[in-house]
Amino acid sequence: MRNLMSRTAVAALTLAFATEAMATEWNVSLWGKRRAFTEHVEKLAELVSEKTGGDFTLNISYGGLSKNRENLDGISIGAFEMAQFCAGYHRDKNPSITVLELPFLGVSSLEQEIELSMAVYQHPAAVDDLARWNATLLMPSPLPQYNLVGVGDAPATLADFEGLSVRATGGIGAAMETVGAVPTSMSASEVRQAMDSGIVKAVAFAPHAHMSFGTIENGTWWTTNLNPGTVNCPVVVNTDALNDLSDDHRDALMSSIEASLDHYVDNYNSNTMSAWGPALEERGIASVTFTDAEIAAFKEAAAAPAAAAWLEDNTSRGLPAQELYDLVTGMIANGG
Repeated sequence: MRNLMSRTAVAALTLAFATEAMATEWNVSLWGKRRAFTEHVEKLAELVSEKTGGDFTLNISYGGLSKNRENLDGISIGAFEMAQFCAGYHRDKNPSITVLELPFLGVSSLEQEIELSMAVYQHPAAVDDLARWNATLLMPSPLPQYNLVGVGDAPATLADFEGLSVRATGGIGAAMETVGAVPTSMSASEVRQAMDSGIVKAVAFAPHAHMSFGTIENGTWWTTNLNPGTVNCPVVVNTDALNDLSDDHRDALMSSIEASLDHYVDNYNSNTMSAWGPALEERGIASVTFTDAEIAAFKEAAAAPAAAAWLEDNTSRGLPAQELYDLVTGMIANGG
């Protein structure tokens, strides 16, 4: 009887260890708070847990693991397994995907932004680029065209941007420079304080970020149709961690990407955009709409020079820059 009990105890203990060994927990580094920008990651965590019966969990942290500008570094050393970052935060670290941040590309929807991003993410040059950081590109965080919320006198024409300090990153910052603005790059969480203290007079954001980070609380005007472009903010995973997943867990993760992105788009279009107009009206924020001629002049001044500079810079890095640029612009031209 004693031997039988011992064998039973050993079997139970072995089963417990085996069950524990099969469970996987990943830490996910985001920033700010839960918002439209993070809904696909939240949905991914939900789906992965459901598909694995709770054996694979994504522990999402909003700023508790790393600063947003250091998320790619954290991924590279395995400090956490998944993270979100924006290409414009450190263009030298991820030059391949900055093609998606060029101004005035003409992207017309979140769905198109996803298609373009995934095509670039799967290009061998982008795969190799991010491999330097032991990172695998998982999915984008598609954002609509950026516009400015500002304080002080509202610009009546594009000439009024001369000397205006603007928080703008990547290609949007380069575009704003062409009309005389002074772009400043800072993390989203620093923007409200920078506006309050006068460090910047205007901020370029997508609608959800203007609401989440408080620019509309003290803003007095916003641009309705500047639409200079957007930023590209991928979700990446540590490649070693991805390779270490069991087949079932990897399938649960990868098979949930499409549904997570669908949820993100539905939420952004239905919730964020429906709240944006009323939020501006409630606060009495004035609308600034530029003429078609001014927007055309802005595009002419910004788009071609930015693309030429990007091509020259990244070709010199050894990237197939023209190939990446043609991929993106060709898909847009073909409605893809």
